[in-house]
Amino acid sequence: MRTLDPLLQDFRLKHLTLRNRVVSTSHEPAYGEDGMPKDRYRLYHLEKARGGVGLTMIGGSAVVSPDSPPSFGNLLLYRDDIVPWLRRLSDDVHEAGAAVMCQVTHLGRRTSNFTGDWLPLVYPSRLREPAHRAFPKVAEPWDLDRIVADFRDAALRCRDGGLDGIELMAYGHLFDAFHSPATNHRSDELGGTLERRMAFPRRVIQEIRAAVGPDFIIGIRMSMEEDLAGGLGREEALELLRHYVHDGIDFLSVIKGNIDSDAHLAAVIPSMGTPAAPFLEFAGELKRALDIPVMHAARIQDVATARYAVREGLLDLVGMTRPQLADPHLVRKLAAGEEDRIRPCVGANYCLDAIYDSGDAKCIHNPATGREQALPHTIERSPRPRRKTVVVGAGPAGLEAARVLGERGHQVVVFEAADAPGGQIRLAASSPRRADLIGIVDWRVTEAKHSGVDFRYGTLAGTKEVLAEEPDLVVVATGGTPDRSFLTAGQELVMDTWDVMDGSFRTHGNVLVYDDNGTEQAMDATELLATRGARVELVTPERQLAPGVGSMNSPAYLAAFTEHDVTITLAYRLTAVTRGADGRPVAHLVSDYADHPLERHVDQVVVEHGTLPNDDLYFELLPGSSNLGEVDHEALLAGSPQTVNRNAAGSYQLFRIGDAVNSRNIHAAIYDALRLCTAT
Repeated sequence: MRTLDPLLQDFRLKHLTLRNRVVSTSHEPAYGEDGMPKDRYRLYHLEKARGGVGLTMIGGSAVVSPDSPPSFGNLLLYRDDIVPWLRRLSDDVHEAGAAVMCQVTHLGRRTSNFTGDWLPLVYPSRLREPAHRAFPKVAEPWDLDRIVADFRDAALRCRDGGLDGIELMAYGHLFDAFHSPATNHRSDELGGTLERRMAFPRRVIQEIRAAVGPDFIIGIRMSMEEDLAGGLGREEALELLRHYVHDGIDFLSVIKGNIDSDAHLAAVIPSMGTPAAPFLEFAGELKRALDIPVMHAARIQDVATARYAVREGLLDLVGMTRPQLADPHLVRKLAAGEEDRIRPCVGANYCLDAIYDSGDAKCIHNPATGREQALPHTIERSPRPRRKTVVVGAGPAGLEAARVLGERGHQVVVFEAADAPGGQIRLAASSPRRADLIGIVDWRVTEAKHSGVDFRYGTLAGTKEVLAEEPDLVVVATGGTPDRSFLTAGQELVMDTWDVMDGSFRTHGNVLVYDDNGTEQAMDATELLATRGARVELVTPERQLAPGVGSMNSPAYLAAFTEHDVTITLAYRLTAVTRGADGRPVAHLVSDYADHPLERHVDQVVVEHGTLPNDDLYFELLPGSSNLGEVDHEALLAGSPQTVNRNAAGSYQLFRIGDAVNSRNIHAAIYDALRLCTAT
C-alpha cells in the first residue's frame, strides 16, 4: 500500500527506483583500512541500509589520483584492488534494499604536500589552502590530461564495483577551483571567461560519461553560491550546471557557501545553536529553476523538517546524514510508527571533529556507530536470568546503563541525588548555543521508561540505600567534581566552570579563566561570562586555544570571543592564587618556555582542570562485591559477560563507569556503559 508520508514514497532517479526519499549523503568517516572500504566501512553503511535508508553514499572525497593524497582517511579510487571491496559493500547494501553511490574527487590543494607519496599538489592557481596550509603548484596541461583520465578510471572502478552511481565533488576541491573566479586566476585558455573556466570540469564529465555509458548515474555536489569575495554567484552557477547537465550530470546535491576557512566550513555544515535547515529555501529556489533531481543536506536533523522539504517540493531527496550517524535505523523507526523513538542528532558535530582529534568519526551519543563489528544498535533481550540492578547516578553514563540494562530485561533502579537527570550535560546545555545537548538526556530517560526502569530523583544514595534493594549488580555512575587540586595555594579563592554554568557565580568585573582541560568547559564559561559583561582573559598552558575543540565548533566560540574582546594568553600555567592588598585575587602564572612569571590582579579567577572521581560510594561497596570492582578487559572488549569472582562472600557485582572512573567526555561515558551492559 502506498504510504502518505512523503519521506517514505519511492523516487525514480534515472533508471533507479529508490525506496524512499531519505539519503545518507557522501561523507568520510575515516573507517577505511589501507584506503579500502573493508569490513568496518562496509558494516557502517550496511547498518543504515538495514535501517531503511533509500540511498547511502560512500567515499566522502574518495580520491582519483596519487597527487590527491588522503587528508582524513579518504578511499583510494586510483587503485584496482578497491573494486572487490566496493563489490562486497554494494552487494550487501543492495541485498538490504538500499542503493549506494560514491563521491569522487581530486582534492587539489585541500590536503598536505607532506603525506602519501609526497607528490606536489596541483591547483589552477598558486593559492595557499588555509586549513591544510598547502602551497600548490599551478597545474600544467599534462597534469590535467592525467587527472581527467584518473577521473574516468575511478568512475569505471565504481561501476565495476557494483555501485549505482557516483557524485562529483565541486566545492573546495580541484574540479570547482577551475570554474570559480575566486580560485582560477589563470591567463591561459583555462582562465578568464566562464566558458574557459568550465573547460576542464566539462572535460572530466564528458570523459566519465563516455566511459561509463548512458545508464550509470552521475551526480554533482556543488556550491551554487560561494558566499566568497569574487566567488561564484547563483546565476553563474546555474549557467555552469546547465552545461554540466548537457555533458552528462543526472542530479544536483546543493551546497551554499565555501570551505576556505574553519569559519566558512562551519557555516556550510552548521552545528548546534544555529538555525535548522538554513539553506533549505535556497535549495528549493534552485529546484524550481532546474529539470534534474535535487537533494540537499545541511542541519536537516529531524523528521518534521525533512518531511516538510519533500512535501513542499523544495527537494526530491533529503539528506539526513548526521541524524543517521546518531540513529542508522531512523527510516525503519519512522516506517514502524516509532518516530518518537528515533535517537536525536543534537548537532554537536563531534562526528566530524573526532576525525581530526582521534582519527575517525564518532557520534557523541551513539558509540555503536563505526563499531558495528563489536556493538549493537538494537539491544537484544538477555538470554540469562533477570537480575536486580542498581544504577547510582543519572548522568550520561548512568542513563545509558539504565537504558541498556532495561532493554536487556533486567529490573533496574536508578538513584539520582539531583531532582532531574543529566549530570554535567545539564551544565553544558545551560549555554544557549548548546541547549540541544539535553536531547542526549531526554531520549535516554524516555527509552529507559519503555523498559520499566524505576527512577528515584532527589535521593543521595549511600550503602544503606543500595543494599536495601538486594541487588545482583551495582553500577556506580556518580560522575566527578571539579578539580582544583593542581593549585599550590588558593583553592578556596577560585571558582570553577561549574559555578559559572549553573548560575551561582556572576560578575561584571575582570575575570581570569584558566583552562587546563582544553575542551568545551572553559570555552563555554568564557563565552557566558563575556556575553554577560565581564572582561575576560582566557589563559591556557597549551600552545593553541582549546585543542580538544575541533574546527566545526571552535568558530562559534572565536566569534563570541572576538565580539566581546576576550583576551587570549597562551603558554602560561596557573600555579597559585593569593589575596592582594586590596582583597582581590592575584593569579600567579608561569611559563614552561621561559622564566617570565606574571601576576594578574582580577576580580575573580575561574579554573577548569577536569574532574576528580566522585567515588566514595564505590569504595564503600567494594568489600561486599563478588568481583571487588575488577573489570575483565579482555571480556569487555570481546563483548563477553563479566565473570570475575574474587570474593566468595560477595553478593553482587560492582562496576563504576564514566567520570566516576576518571575525567573524560560524554562519548566515553556512554561507551563505558554500552559495552559493559550489552553483555550483562
